[in-house]
Amino acid sequence: MKIAVLPGDGIGTEIVAEAVKVLGALDLKFEMETALVGGAAYEAYGHPLPEATLKLAKEADAVLFGAVGDWKYDKLERSLRPEQAILGLRKNLGLFANFRPAICYEQLVDASSLKPELVAGLDILIIRELTGDIYFGQPRGRRIATDGHFPGTEEAFDTMRYSRPEIERIAHVAFQAARKRSGRVTSVDKANVLETFQFWKDVVTEVGQQYPDVQLDHMYVDNAAMQLVRAPKKFDVVVTGNIFGDILSDEAAMLTGSIGMLPSASLNSSSQGLYEPSHGSAPDIAGKGIANPLATILSAAMMLRFSLKQPAAADRIEAAVKSVLTQGLRTADIFSAGTRQVNTQEMGAAVVKAL
Repeated sequence: MKIAVLPGDGIGTEIVAEAVKVLGALDLKFEMETALVGGAAYEAYGHPLPEATLKLAKEADAVLFGAVGDWKYDKLERSLRPEQAILGLRKNLGLFANFRPAICYEQLVDASSLKPELVAGLDILIIRELTGDIYFGQPRGRRIATDGHFPGTEEAFDTMRYSRPEIERIAHVAFQAARKRSGRVTSVDKANVLETFQFWKDVVTEVGQQYPDVQLDHMYVDNAAMQLVRAPKKFDVVVTGNIFGDILSDEAAMLTGSIGMLPSASLNSSSQGLYEPSHGSAPDIAGKGIANPLATILSAAMMLRFSLKQPAAADRIEAAVKSVLTQGLRTADIFSAGTRQVNTQEMGAAVVKAL
């Protein structure tokens, strides 16, 4: 089992180190190879996704990814910014299906910003299409406007687009996932305004007819954002496009108590995947040893389950995380009265001990 380890920038190096320790505590044999990505790669090679890093990722069974980005790179041309590394990996590996489970552990009910009765028992799976939509659509750029409200002035533009195959394959992923859960899919769109998402809604509806055992409903994205904080437990599987999924999954993360608890998996058609925490590089706390490594450790569990076909090991890691939380150990982002605050390394060591 070959794992490409790409820590990246900021707290990425700190949290990935703890996930690697947890993987090392299992009675499994891994071939792990580390490479630079993001701002760290730009500093060393002049590009956020060097050819050697991309080659390693392609050859691996799975990629364990930290985070990329730092404010100091914001003035670089867009193609050289650290965030282009993750977009490049998604595109080159064909990682079209992003799984983001938002689970509120019973031990963290009080850490959520919502009332306990709204989040206790929360278990949502957000499935985000990852290689299409406005993030990848062409054409895009800047130009002098020839029409619109202010012709003759500078404007910027991006293109939102989806093809039928792109929508069909992510819809199948969502319906198949729902069959293993509560049998409900909510497709989130903006069909009342955007032609792209009217098409999305039509295609998802067609695919849904192949799954008569799964209940499908549709919801506009603005309503979905409201319902996530009004009545989040009404959702089971949520499927949506790239930009809406990006926003809604971060909102859902806060229902769980902290985005530091939210893992993610990005898969291609052959189950090769990239696994990363849903949070960013957090340069403001990098090097302080206070970042929460649990999202990354839980991402490693997802890696074992989906790409490396080791579900028993994944179960062990998830049980160890619950055990640590039950012991009352907390990093700063989930700390509350009556619990014990620990640093990044102490939290990782506690998970290893629990294993």
